[in-house]
Amino acid sequence: MQGQPPDLTWKDGDVPVATRFDDPYFSLQDGLAETRHVFLDGNDLPARFHPGFHIAELGFGTGLNLLTAWHAWRQAGIAGPLRFTTFEAFPMAPADVRRARAAFPGLAAEIAALAPHLDAARITLPGLEFRMVEGDARQTLPDWDGAADAWFLDGFSPARNPELWEAPLLQAVHDHTAPGGTAATYTAAGFVRRGLAEAGFEVDRTPGYGRKRHMTRARRR
Repeated sequence: MQGQPPDLTWKDGDVPVATRFDDPYFSLQDGLAETRHVFLDGNDLPARFHPGFHIAELGFGTGLNLLTAWHAWRQAGIAGPLRFTTFEAFPMAPADVRRARAAFPGLAAEIAALAPHLDAARITLPGLEFRMVEGDARQTLPDWDGAADAWFLDGFSPARNPELWEAPLLQAVHDHTAPGGTAATYTAAGFVRRGLAEAGFEVDRTPGYGRKRHMTRARRR
């Protein structure tokens, strides 16, 4: 991977906070539980897993979503690899990734498997085909040749990182979603829900994780 790693501060010893956006990379309460609630449950996973299933993501961060999804995939015993494509403008430095992932001992097997590949944009392992597309997703996603079965929309807060929630980018998400595919995000901001609906998704506001009252689920019509 190329590019300048983000400037970070750390809360509670192991929760990275992006200085640029003044926002933590995962929940201060329980990042793993939040990821399972928002991105797995929000996309009806692992129930929808099938051979060749493809997850795409806006905002890679620490890779917690990847680790969580791959763990669920392995637990489900699906044949073949999970395909996972992520779009990230500011990849974290490997040392920071290692420090952040140490907070999740329940994902130790997946963390160990990925440890030798922290600076790789493409990873092929038993049960996983991973690709990171580095750069501004507003430029890189429209040219992507893939179509995801499920999207993890995990940019920083829309109030702090509006670039990842603009209507043209949400339209590109829709256009790169397989028929019947889904998207989920922790935010329930009105303009995000409207943008997803205008792009062509059926959109629902559902209970969020922890202190967040609501989140958003979407399905391609």
